[in-house]
Amino acid sequence: MQFKLIALGAIALLGFSVASFAADEPTHRSVGTTIDDATITTKIKADLAGDPVTKAHQIHVKTRGGVVQLSGFVDSAESKERAGKIASDVSGVNKVRNHLMMRGAKRTAGNIVDDGVIKTKLKADFIADKTTKALQIEVEVHEGVVALSGFVDSSAAKSRAGDIAKHVAGVTSVHNDLQVKQP
Repeated sequence: MQFKLIALGAIALLGFSVASFAADEPTHRSVGTTIDDATITTKIKADLAGDPVTKAHQIHVKTRGGVVQLSGFVDSAESKERAGKIASDVSGVNKVRNHLMMRGAKRTAGNIVDDGVIKTKLKADFIADKTTKALQIEVEVHEGVVALSGFVDSSAAKSRAGDIAKHVAGVTSVHNDLQVKQP
């Protein structure tokens, strides 16, 4: 019974992933490519969740054309390395861009709230901006350090997202790991 629930959950997740990718992608990507990328992403997320070293909730996974991007803040170098290995071992993965960063010391409640405010402000600014598409940009914040990842339509969108992030109060540095989509 539990296996059936897990399988149904994985299928539902795959369906939602495909729908979100399809809504975000230009029309020149085939449905097959979109499904392949969503399947790869789902498999990697499942493998990360089942691994004793990695904490799947710390790692964001995006896939485009078999290129996997890992982003977020992890607790150790071992976790970063292991996540990259897990991703590269999945069938259909052509390349892994491991942009995971290590967390610092334990955070206070104030740090967590501040980071949440920064993330919310950034997402709102990306929505309001004509160049950036907020759904294409993953934002992580840890102690004022902003990590941007995902696949954007142009180098102008990548540059603009970095500029927006740099000018938000409380941001100490920006790691702009956005990738420009290739046709």
